[in-house]
Amino acid sequence: MEVYIDGKFYPKADAKVSVFDHGFLYGDGIFEGIRLYEGNVFRLEEHLERLEMSAKAIMLQLPWTRKEIADVVCESCRRNNLTDGYIRLIISRGVGDLGLSPKTCPKPSIICIADKITLYPEALYTTGMKIITAATRRISPAALPPMIKSLNYLNNILAKMEALQHGYHECIMLNDQGYVAECTGDNIFLIHKGRLLTPASHAGALIGITRQVALEVAEQLGLKLCETNLTRYDVWNADECFLTGTAAEVIPVIEVDGRTIGSGKPGPMTARILESFRKKVSKEGTRIR
Repeated sequence: MEVYIDGKFYPKADAKVSVFDHGFLYGDGIFEGIRLYEGNVFRLEEHLERLEMSAKAIMLQLPWTRKEIADVVCESCRRNNLTDGYIRLIISRGVGDLGLSPKTCPKPSIICIADKITLYPEALYTTGMKIITAATRRISPAALPPMIKSLNYLNNILAKMEALQHGYHECIMLNDQGYVAECTGDNIFLIHKGRLLTPASHAGALIGITRQVALEVAEQLGLKLCETNLTRYDVWNADECFLTGTAAEVIPVIEVDGRTIGSGKPGPMTARILESFRKKVSKEGTRIR
């Protein structure tokens, strides 16, 4: 396996960053998780657009063009002989002095890792997942806009630890007002009486690429879309529930906080959305060869 760092590829064991890099010291940086399906980097342009928007939000000037970054992503896949996999593209503030000021970092750093990933056991995509609500609240959008995919995921990790300690793979995070924000690494959707419901960004939800695909597919299937404030009560009484994410893809949820969702089995509309999603992944994006 080879990892791209600032213009060169290094063997995995030699892929290192400076301890003075502000991405390491303070989580000062951004990233994108991207999927490769059958030699197709799924919706690469959308991912790179979101990367640029995250960079602008934290006032991080990117010295590379979008095409140059896209070439790095594709070459990373080719170098590692991948036709299917997961890509982690990272931009850090770069090496600087001790202290929070980004002004001591003259040059950002770019890293690209292309490898395999399995977020959840494959069986859960057929049988459905059981999740809980974490006590850890999502950081307020007024403190850190959820649209920024920053390198600091400690808030999510604390919630993930709660889920794991109680024997669950994933959990819902509420915002500071008590509304559903998202899960630790996934967006959440409900289907109730013919409507597709999901939290809006102002509730603390990341505007995910797979989330957008799910919205597009649902509209094509005739579901009414509604981005709104959702409570735990809404989740418990949903007809169907599923999660979306680049790594997770589309995964059904059959139980939340001990309450059975719908019939207790993955719902038919969730199955149709997953089927449509899987038809898109090898077609919409950028071929690596």
